[in-house]
Amino acid sequence: MPKHTMRAVRLHEHGGPEVLRYDEVPIPRPGPGEVLVRVHAAGINPPDWYLRDGMSNLPPDVRPKFSLPVIPGTDLSGVVEAVAADVEGFSIGDEVFGLLRFPSFDGSTYAEYVAAPASDLALKPAGLDHVHAAGAPMAGLTAWQFLIELGHDHPSPFQAAQHRPVPLDANTTVLINGAAGGVGHFALQLAKWKGARVIAVASGAHEWFLRDLGADEFIDYTKSRPEDVVHDIDLVLDAVGGPDSKRLLRTLKRGGSQFPVFFGEFDEEETLRLGVTVTGTQVRSNGAQLADLGRLLDAGTVRVAIDSTFALADARAAHERAARGHIQGKIVLTVA
Repeated sequence: MPKHTMRAVRLHEHGGPEVLRYDEVPIPRPGPGEVLVRVHAAGINPPDWYLRDGMSNLPPDVRPKFSLPVIPGTDLSGVVEAVAADVEGFSIGDEVFGLLRFPSFDGSTYAEYVAAPASDLALKPAGLDHVHAAGAPMAGLTAWQFLIELGHDHPSPFQAAQHRPVPLDANTTVLINGAAGGVGHFALQLAKWKGARVIAVASGAHEWFLRDLGADEFIDYTKSRPEDVVHDIDLVLDAVGGPDSKRLLRTLKRGGSQFPVFFGEFDEEETLRLGVTVTGTQVRSNGAQLADLGRLLDAGTVRVAIDSTFALADARAAHERAARGHIQGKIVLTVA
């Protein structure tokens, strides 16, 4: 290896985007089951800013444990530089992408190099550059595990029961709230891949983008409320969540389901009265599922939309972009 240190973005304290520091740190060594990846691009996701501000949005009992300083980031695309002796399936020079160690906060992808569990990685689709590949793992796997296949038996910290995806086909109508964002734009495309009819909810600026991805109907939430204009929906995937999520229950038919990606606030009595189910999960790293998604990406069946890119040294500006909202697809840090 040509050098022993690398540049990485670290948090030494919690706060706004200004606490992201561009540091020089030792290059990690891959442990058992790991490969060393030279990072070419790192995707930005909501957990990165949750970590940055100290997880203030989570109840203290479910906050992951971590110590400062910490390198944020979970998503990467890059090239394998070294492989632990016990790892099979990856070789030096392989181009890979992955969601690392989630739901822990030890991904450390805002860096030039990262030691990555081989089981969290998949070969990067040949037709995708590193920027687009880095935008796919967390958002794509979230949509996959909510809609297609859970792929693990871990309960969510927000509900006791295990999440079960709803079968999607030509007889299913799916409403996706927050359809233009990272998870939303993948969910729209995966539902279309399964043959479902999709109603996309976003602000008007995103209409052409969402229709181009295959949305059958578009609702501009700045002009009309989904619960006032559509009913008898089979499935709502709410990529926005929060206290307002429960109003979307009124779009569902009896027997329908709502999947809040960021867990909302629901009244059990109301869901029982409406005859609907509310269920969610927490995305987990999964190299095998990412390989499945990678085949759809390679075929062009699913596309990764890039909102904007920033150099690793400009991580602060990338987080400021995220805070402004109205993101179309993914924000990605370019590393090399």
